[in-house]
Amino acid sequence: MHNIKDIRKNFEYFLKKITERNVKFNLKELMDLDKTNRELLQNKEKLEQEKKNISKSKDEKNFQTSKDLSAQINLLSDKQTLIKKKLDQLLSSLPNLSLDDVPVGKDEKSNKIVKKIGKIRSFDFNIKSHIDLGKKNGGIDFEIATKLSGARFVVLKNNFALLERALINFMLDTHTNRFGYEEISPPVIVNEEIMFGTGQLPKFLEDQFELKIDNKNDKNKKFLIPTAEVVLTNLVRDSVINKDDLPKRFVASTPCFRKEAGSYGKDTRGMIRQHQFFKVELVSIVEPNDCEKELERKLNCAEEILKLLDLPYQVTLLSTGDMGFSAEKTYDVEVWMPFEKKYREISSCSSCGTFQSRRMSAKYKTQKGVELLGTLNGSGLAVGRLLIALIENNQNDDGSINIPDVLKKYMNNITKI
Repeated sequence: MHNIKDIRKNFEYFLKKITERNVKFNLKELMDLDKTNRELLQNKEKLEQEKKNISKSKDEKNFQTSKDLSAQINLLSDKQTLIKKKLDQLLSSLPNLSLDDVPVGKDEKSNKIVKKIGKIRSFDFNIKSHIDLGKKNGGIDFEIATKLSGARFVVLKNNFALLERALINFMLDTHTNRFGYEEISPPVIVNEEIMFGTGQLPKFLEDQFELKIDNKNDKNKKFLIPTAEVVLTNLVRDSVINKDDLPKRFVASTPCFRKEAGSYGKDTRGMIRQHQFFKVELVSIVEPNDCEKELERKLNCAEEILKLLDLPYQVTLLSTGDMGFSAEKTYDVEVWMPFEKKYREISSCSSCGTFQSRRMSAKYKTQKGVELLGTLNGSGLAVGRLLIALIENNQNDDGSINIPDVLKKYMNNITKI
């Protein structure tokens, strides 16, 4: 979320940067509301001072004047509260501003490929999709999932369920033991303040799974998390952290829930785009000046998983029009999917600067006083898509699937599925 004072002070810069995010927004309305809000505040303060001055007098003639002033103050206060609410609503709907090295563009066509890693395997047989491999081995069942829950759900069985769990444990062990992340087991149901803090609300309400709450005393809405970023980042909300305790790095494996409201008819077959999926999420809390350095570190952590599994991938720097709402800079890690003959996103690593911490009121102590924290997030990695890439890249002519060496201890030492 942006500070209206910063917009006022650097209006032309803000206008340029928000235009680069391809947002349809009436900036004049925002500034008019800001002006009105300040005028109402100033008028209210003048009347409050006037009332304070006459209250010192015991002259009965001033009693009615004081009463009239109180009525005027209340009226101005009600107007100012309404204007401030509209102002905050507009501010909360504005995305973060991109860093200067982010490519400017309308969509993914302006993304920049940073690097390609790994050798794409040449197959001397007709390869199968993860759907066909799952059916052949009796491990991926979409039909029963549809009966249980509807479209875009899946049931994994036997060694495929074991493989999913193996990938999760392998990634958690790597990120905690090798990269020093603190493992967290968080709730997957959160309230709307938590969703607001990381930027999912109010703008992306239609993509969220909201829960029906029967408790009439609980006026706060509840949601299933779309990513563990929501809970991990909010661990520092409404707090002041000691500088010596930074950086903080959290990792969690959770189910994630998304309506995929904006993707109707897109990737409907298979496990590419599900309403429920597992993801290992990485979140960092740092000093704002360390955000770019931490982003590169986080990217390396995500990449290392693919390197250890010997999966080909590429890294893309997203354009201003393709970045997420809260991000100031984002790298996508895209793994090679043999059957589709294309790279697919498996991780987005983003720096959010102080954008989320202002929404969460998350701060840290410095020699100058108290300042906003920097926040970053990234998938380390998306489990479903990683499973797809793994079985398709490691398939054999007979439909069996080789298990990478680093996973064997998590797979009861079997060498094939």
